[in-house]
Amino acid sequence: MNIQLAYGHRQISLDVPKKRVLSVVKARKTDQQLSQINSVEEALRCPKNSPTLKELVYQKTAQNAVIVVNDITRPTPYQEILPPILDELRAAGIQEKHITLLIATGIHRDQTEEENKMVFGEEICSKYRIINHNCDHDLASVGMLSSGMELLINKHAVEADLLITTGLVGLHYFAGYSGGRKSILPGIASRSAIEASHKMMSDTRACLGNYQNNPVSDLMVEAAEIAGVDFIVNVVTGSHNEILHASAGHVYHAWIDAVRFAEQMSVVTIPEKADIVIASCGGYPKDINMYQAQKALDSASLGVKDGGTIILLAECPEGLGEDTFEEWVMTATCTEDIEKRFFEKFELGGHKAYAICRTLRKAEIYLHSSLQDNIVKDLFMHPVHDLQDLISVLLKQYDPEASVIIMPEAPKIALRVNGKE
Repeated sequence: MNIQLAYGHRQISLDVPKKRVLSVVKARKTDQQLSQINSVEEALRCPKNSPTLKELVYQKTAQNAVIVVNDITRPTPYQEILPPILDELRAAGIQEKHITLLIATGIHRDQTEEENKMVFGEEICSKYRIINHNCDHDLASVGMLSSGMELLINKHAVEADLLITTGLVGLHYFAGYSGGRKSILPGIASRSAIEASHKMMSDTRACLGNYQNNPVSDLMVEAAEIAGVDFIVNVVTGSHNEILHASAGHVYHAWIDAVRFAEQMSVVTIPEKADIVIASCGGYPKDINMYQAQKALDSASLGVKDGGTIILLAECPEGLGEDTFEEWVMTATCTEDIEKRFFEKFELGGHKAYAICRTLRKAEIYLHSSLQDNIVKDLFMHPVHDLQDLISVLLKQYDPEASVIIMPEAPKIALRVNGKE
């Protein structure tokens, strides 16, 4: 069987004996009929377990509003999402000068004015105040989390008469799914709260596609409720960033509605786990660096047998991609060093190194990339230059009935074994 796999800006062709291929796993084709609501306007007219946005303005006698928005690292179609929200707020009597867009940067850098124009459009940028969140400054307390930690979030959100959050719902490697509650924690929370929530990824329930009894997700839901989010608008998008489904209303109920739509697309059932999983990130920009490419490993790990092999295709033209991640990798002599550091001296960025170690506990990893061999070895992976030869060697090493799963766009998929949760 010939298979084409994306690698950077090009394709790599591989031949795998058809009788060995258990499954070529792809996201399900999107059927517009799956969604009864595929525009933001429709979602605003039919909010989930909530009054409409206009009704909320009247009920709260709101004079101002803060809308929490994603930064540029999460491609969200804001030029379709924001205008109907802003129209509704203005129609309810809130003036443009009293509406603020608060960018949920988490621990990321500030978004530039030029990037704001790219994301939101020049007209919105010219009419509304836009503020970057800073996880170390301008914070206010909204109460205590059940974990015992005080929840500090951006003061502008705390002071708002009406707090609206927006976002994109898709798979997330330890929160289960993005969107919804993530606008508050980590989006506009303090550094200490963000670090505490990321550290919880060590729990086995904090994994790709799991949103039930996931301690990270549960804490994020709690944070959003404590923060007093009044209304959310979340969307699920397709491969061209088009809106496939929109949901609005209550902070949990609207989010879970979007999650269940995303789940129909992204969770794929396989008959059993395989000895070998061949995974591509889906090409550029998903394999721009190892910090991003790591997401494919979480997907692949769900389909590989314990003690099996993952072959990852990720060009990584920009290297490892994040300073703390790189420092953790380069200074570790073994995976145990990284795991010990994660629990004893946690740092954001280092959590990605821990995530790789989590996969390495389960399977060997071979990496085809543009990284130097010594850097690949520092990642505790095996560098591979001839993929076709490696596949032949591995098939001979395994049992004659060795099975292979191929994942052309691994980060888009969460695998489930048939008959198992």
